Amino acid sequence: MNENFSQLTTEAINPATAHIDECTTLEMVTLINAEDKKIAAAVERVLPEIARAVDIIADRLSRGGRLFYIGAGTSGRLGVLDASECPPTFGVSPEMVQGLIAGGDGALRRAVEGAEDNRNLAADDLRGKNFCAADVLTGIAASGRTPYVLGGVEFAKSLGAATIGVSCVENSALAKLVDIAITPVTGAEALTGSTRMKAGTATKMVLNMLTTATMIKLGRVRGNLMVCVQATNDKLRDRLKRINELLT
Repeated sequence: MNENFSQLTTEAINPATAHIDECTTLEMVTLINAEDKKIAAAVERVLPEIARAVDIIADRLSRGGRLFYIGAGTSGRLGVLDASECPPTFGVSPEMVQGLIAGGDGALRRAVEGAEDNRNLAADDLRGKNFCAADVLTGIAASGRTPYVLGGVEFAKSLGAATIGVSCVENSALAKLVDIAITPVTGAEALTGSTRMKAGTATKMVLNMLTTATMIKLGRVRGNLMVCVQATNDKLRDRLKRINELLT
């Protein structure tokens, strides 16, 4: 497959940081911070799509379905991170929200070369989790073209499952494939192509919203208090004590 990666927004060269290697340390971090300030605005522009996705996820989960994230590299790690934080935060089963990364759990720490280019691998991973039509699949790919993610979405759609795509490139292959496309366009990175930066931060913000708003709708929050948090350490035991005091 011949692709012109240079046309991707996430691969563009950022003129504002073209000479960042010649800057003082303070100038470097100031430039990066200036780029980071653009992220929240990009996410704000896609709030309606995020809200629609939350409604679908909450409906499916309320009827026994599950939410799966799939991604490769940074995108995959962010999905696994968000999924792993749901049980301690909201007191739900680890089965309710799950994250899959191209190359398996070993890829969380070390890159597994070539795994993201395997279009069939995600379907195999999802079959291993007994993914079905009652579930929701959220594909995460900053570029919107990762074969592993596209293959997973195609498999989910073939079963009749709901599909959501999170990417940072307009009119991407992922956006065209899913039921709901969430596309915060964050522009060229401070370091060309380093999507662990602005695109990764935007993705983290979106995933936080998806699961937090879903859990609120499922009754796991009272007011703005995490009433189902698991008291697994001293800090959380103290927090639960204060929550009980506030509510009673």
